[in-house]
Amino acid sequence: MKNDIKDISLAETGAQRIAWAAQDMPVLRTVREQFIKDQPLKGHRLAACLHVTAETANLMIALKAGGAEVALCASNPLYTQDDVAASLVKDHGISVFAIKGEDHDTFFKHLEAVIATKPDLTMDDGADLVSTIHAKHPDLLANLNGGTEETTTGVIRLRAMAKDGALKMPVVAVNDAKTKNMFDNRYGTGQSTLDGIIRATDVLLAGKTFVVAGYGWCGKGLAMRARGMGANVIVTEIDAVKALEAAMDGFRVMQMTDAAAIGDIFCTVTGDTNVITVEHFKKMRDGAMVANSGHFDVEVDIKGLASSASSVRKGVRNFVDEYTLDGKRIYVLAEGRLVNLAAADGHPASVMDMSFSTQGLACVWMAQNDLAPEVYDVPGETEDTVAMLKLASMNITIDTLTPAQQKYLSSWQEGT
Repeated sequence: MKNDIKDISLAETGAQRIAWAAQDMPVLRTVREQFIKDQPLKGHRLAACLHVTAETANLMIALKAGGAEVALCASNPLYTQDDVAASLVKDHGISVFAIKGEDHDTFFKHLEAVIATKPDLTMDDGADLVSTIHAKHPDLLANLNGGTEETTTGVIRLRAMAKDGALKMPVVAVNDAKTKNMFDNRYGTGQSTLDGIIRATDVLLAGKTFVVAGYGWCGKGLAMRARGMGANVIVTEIDAVKALEAAMDGFRVMQMTDAAAIGDIFCTVTGDTNVITVEHFKKMRDGAMVANSGHFDVEVDIKGLASSASSVRKGVRNFVDEYTLDGKRIYVLAEGRLVNLAAADGHPASVMDMSFSTQGLACVWMAQNDLAPEVYDVPGETEDTVAMLKLASMNITIDTLTPAQQKYLSSWQEGT
């Protein structure tokens, strides 16, 4: 079994971390038990380009339990938990190609390593795997049953490919599932992003002006959590409806050019590029802190800041770099990469429980259906299954419609 990890001797610690996460992932445990019985992925080769964390490890273990031959690489150079990677290799026989802090060349070498397994199913965080297969290995497309994509950024890329007629395989937009974006993006990103910022800086949020760029589900969660910690929250947006929603949720809404001059802490969660530019940096206060919680490190113009700065001090704290610009110090967290994974542990296991269960069941749905090349939503029955399992794990029961209620809702004749 091929692999490339930091140190196999870290496996024991990784196993403990995986087991700790598993305790808070009851839905995925149920899915795994069903996979063991049904073997829905037997004979399939699955390549995954995901954040290599304890939560991801539990998904990989479940997929292998379902019969799949699994190979995993990191979807970002900074987010691998090396002990988890070691445990997956040693304790579960899963091929892993991921090392925390790997350089650009190693990142793409690892991507190529999982592609070399000639998968018929893929899992992506950011669409690097799918886009690389399309660009460099088009011969594999004919045998691909499909893939899943779990990030807003990746879904944007894939929908753009589909619109241009460039997408040659079916993909399920797991990111757009209610059991993913309403919970993972809102509650997971909200909590884990603040966790990363606080771990990196030890800053007190109470009384600070906290600028959230973007008011999608991630932005909503981050703004809500920052306000809960006592911060004065400003939201910047390009979507009129989302901006209106943020205003009616009680947040100040303005353009980034105005927010730049008054913010203490900035965090981007948009999925777009150059959200914070050099012109914004020039307006910031001395000591401003800038982070990103969007998938790729393009939301904050770090290269532009570096070229404009009079001095750069790397590592003034773990995951904090200091740039001096026009006599003011700007602190960039986690090199502009996902701060919640680079400086902290990513989303809590309980919220990833739903996301990864949806991911696993969507993968089986693709394997069992002959689908045309396009971007698909997660089937409604999959959403319902995951939601009901999560409720059951929380000892929550809900009402069901009576026959009379069902008839009323399906009939146009009845009413006032």
